[in-house]
Amino acid sequence: MGTSIVVIVLLVLAFVLVMSVIKIVPQGREFTVERFGRYTRTLKPGISILTPFVETIGRKVNMMEQVLDVPQQEVITKDNVSVKVDAIVFIQVMDAAAAAYRVDNLMYAITQLAQTNLRTVVGSMELDEVLSQRDAINTRLLSTIDHATGPWGVKVARIEIKDLTPPPDITNAMARQMKAEREKRAVITEAEGEKQSQIARAEGQKQSAILQAEGRREAAFRDAEAREREAEAEAKATTFVSEAIAKGDVNAINYFIAQKYVEAFGELARSPQQKTVIVPADFSGLTGTVAGVAELIKSLGADTPKAPPPPRSSSTAAPVSAQGAPPPVGKRGA
Repeated sequence: MGTSIVVIVLLVLAFVLVMSVIKIVPQGREFTVERFGRYTRTLKPGISILTPFVETIGRKVNMMEQVLDVPQQEVITKDNVSVKVDAIVFIQVMDAAAAAYRVDNLMYAITQLAQTNLRTVVGSMELDEVLSQRDAINTRLLSTIDHATGPWGVKVARIEIKDLTPPPDITNAMARQMKAEREKRAVITEAEGEKQSQIARAEGQKQSAILQAEGRREAAFRDAEAREREAEAEAKATTFVSEAIAKGDVNAINYFIAQKYVEAFGELARSPQQKTVIVPADFSGLTGTVAGVAELIKSLGADTPKAPPPPRSSSTAAPVSAQGAPPPVGKRGA
């Protein structure tokens, strides 16, 4: 019975001894080894064997990237405005021995260092700069804290300002300023749109005026050409009549008088102000004049055979001569 108890005790002691000298380090961790309280080496992830009764595990260090929350604090800016600021810091231990033996309570030390530098950086800037230049603040904090934690075997990956809270009155003033700025932009945009619209309308009116001017020029050119043709025709007619007059044919003069007489009477009939058309008392003289014109046409085309003229009405009067007297009897019977 006593022998079995001794065997059991020996087995337990052997198990405890084996467990004390065989160490398994998980991934993402590193263990420091101390010999009689003095650091000797660092165990990497995997299985390791220690010297019994001589070496022991000192510190178990987390080698993965960690996130530290920097508590919120009030910071007075350069323009004497109090703002509440908090941040987060991403760190990673690169040297387990330095992180374990060069600083006591590594996380607390980094948190205090971040708070101190955050007050320094924000306090050297005005409120507008603090609100608009977060990237610049993050860069300055990262450079400062990473340099300070280098001897501790810690690498600061990045630091971010999580929140910036100005006082309520400053927030209201900023809201009013933003509203005024947006209204200003809206007015400017509306004015620009109106300007472009007026430019477009002016350009359209310009093109319209140009086209109308070109149309008027073309119409004037056509009118001038028509008047030129009409003048040429009138000149030819005048030439023919002048030649007839030179030959002693008085009916040529009657032609011009009858033409002007008919034109004047036609204008009188077409006048919009004329309500009553007055027929002149010597209307029979007009018909006689027209008959004289017919005689003139006959004399000019005597060499061409003509159809017999229709009988004249008994009411037709003799044509009027240039002096208002009827032409000779011999001519009317021709």
